[in-house]
Amino acid sequence: MHTQLILNALRSLREQKPLVVNITNYVVMNNTANALLAVGASPIMAHSRQEMAEMMSFAGALVINIGTLDSAWIERMTFAIEQANQHQKVVVLDPVGCGASALRTVTSRRFAELAERLIIRGNASEIIALAGEASQGKGVDSQDSSNGAIKAAMMLMKTYGASVVISGETDYIIHQTFIKQKKNILALDNGHSMMPQVTGMGCSLSALTGAFAAIGETSGLAAAAVFGVAGEIAAEQAKGPGSLQLAILDVLYHLDEATLAERLALTAIDTSDKIIG
Repeated sequence: MHTQLILNALRSLREQKPLVVNITNYVVMNNTANALLAVGASPIMAHSRQEMAEMMSFAGALVINIGTLDSAWIERMTFAIEQANQHQKVVVLDPVGCGASALRTVTSRRFAELAERLIIRGNASEIIALAGEASQGKGVDSQDSSNGAIKAAMMLMKTYGASVVISGETDYIIHQTFIKQKKNILALDNGHSMMPQVTGMGCSLSALTGAFAAIGETSGLAAAAVFGVAGEIAAEQAKGPGSLQLAILDVLYHLDEATLAERLALTAIDTSDKIIG
């Protein structure tokens, strides 16, 4: 069932080519725009308040990434989320460095509270800090294991009505529908250990999460699966982080449903399991 959801979502994305508005950080604008184009979506890196109401009237989703945060960006992001709410569009929140500073933590929680249709995509330390627990983040890097953030992610789901994607060696997807139907959270063991050595990998995943949300796949599962498999295949071709970054774009562009299904390492974990106990 879950595999077919992923395959159907990739097919629909490429057919619909959804427009995704990104208010993202200066470091990764090029990376995330290219990732969206490679998978089949249409990115726009819009930051002006003057056009945001118009943009959100026809865009499919909004991605908010707080990586290079300041007061001007906070104002723009707040307005963009309000416009997304008005037009009933999904907001993907990437709380980069949440827990590293009070500004990032307070702002992330403010945005999570404001968004009416929310997906949170972050590393384990960011998820734990966003939920108000003590994390071991180092700047924007996670020092916590992804399975150690599951309880925090469950809390965020309940608090904000959000879907939560925890990125790490194993990716976890916490979504109300999966839990209600099967009492499961989902785990993906794709990707590669070289991926954290390239800046913007998580940011690209957040952008892809927005693209899939724009065509109705709001769990975050399809984006995590596609990006994880792409990273795994790309690492087999790459000589190091530089060539990995380019190879991921090529793999996203060429990835077909048969390869995706074959490489997918997806398992379901019962919510009563001790891992989240």
